[in-house]
Amino acid sequence: MRRLILKSFQSPGDIVMLTATVRDLHAAAPGQFQTDVRTSVDMLWENNPYLTKLNENDPNVESIDMHYPLIHQCNQRPYHFIHGFTQYLERRLDLDIPVTRFAGDIHLSNDEKLQTPPGASFGVPEHFWIIVAGGKFDFTAKWWNPHSYQQVVDNLQGKVTFVQCGEASHWHPPLRGVINLIGKTTPREFVRLMYHADGVVCPVTFAMHLAAAVETKPGRPPRRPCVVIAGGREPAHWEAYPNHQFLSTNGALPCCAEGGCWKSRCQLVGDGDPKDRYDLCTSPAQVSADLRIPQCLDLISPQQVTQSIELYYRGGALSHNENTERTVEVTGTGSDQIKKRHDIVNA
Repeated sequence: MRRLILKSFQSPGDIVMLTATVRDLHAAAPGQFQTDVRTSVDMLWENNPYLTKLNENDPNVESIDMHYPLIHQCNQRPYHFIHGFTQYLERRLDLDIPVTRFAGDIHLSNDEKLQTPPGASFGVPEHFWIIVAGGKFDFTAKWWNPHSYQQVVDNLQGKVTFVQCGEASHWHPPLRGVINLIGKTTPREFVRLMYHADGVVCPVTFAMHLAAAVETKPGRPPRRPCVVIAGGREPAHWEAYPNHQFLSTNGALPCCAEGGCWKSRCQLVGDGDPKDRYDLCTSPAQVSADLRIPQCLDLISPQQVTQSIELYYRGGALSHNENTERTVEVTGTGSDQIKKRHDIVNA
């Protein structure tokens, strides 16, 4: 039996993809491997039945730094992100590893499922949607206009309760009329919150991958609704899940006519990172005095996002009768939050 430690210290969404690779390795070669991991988000591996505690110093243990070079061909080849780590491991092990499920592999214990949702003390009700209305400062080319997010919330006021989530150190302009859990959940608590969520609204980020990977509660749709505000940065087939409303603008602009542009920044950050100079969006839209976002994202309207959420109700997957609970109002705007970051350069 081969003993493997798989390593990756990339973003949480990447680690969700690695959970699928571990699952599918054991499905392809049952009883032939013991696996352990070293990753940036250990909480995503809790309760995982495919892990065995292994010692890196054991001479019988192999350590593999995991990568997904397939991404460099994603504009030309018809593969999803879920194939990335798996195809790399196939080559390292000289083994066919078919993908068994179009989602990551996150496991909750029975006790976790029985607990009230994280944020219950802040007013998180039985039925709600998670909304991630921002992103990381190193990839500002994923940012949508915060005023557009606000309009989506306003459009569905009284119909859908939104719980706003995100890391406190990232750019998450607080919205009005939502329950604010920004900076209030650990990665594991976010997994638990996802279990309880009716749906998710977000850019291409950790939340969309987790929306697919975490099982739904009994009585809910078998696949969690998710509306992804994607634009043209990534090719749709690389990121989209079959049951998601993936709002792509690939092909609408010259810069993403051949697939995703993969640019890192649109709004400048001024942190000395070369992304501020060499990896900039070529079609920016100035949406306020101190914020610009990619035109490919600006082409997506709040009404389009609202209609994509409503589609799940119109089709019968969800019912508005379950979503009339109270919301909690917070204040603040996207420009307020940017101004608090002294290193943001207005552009």
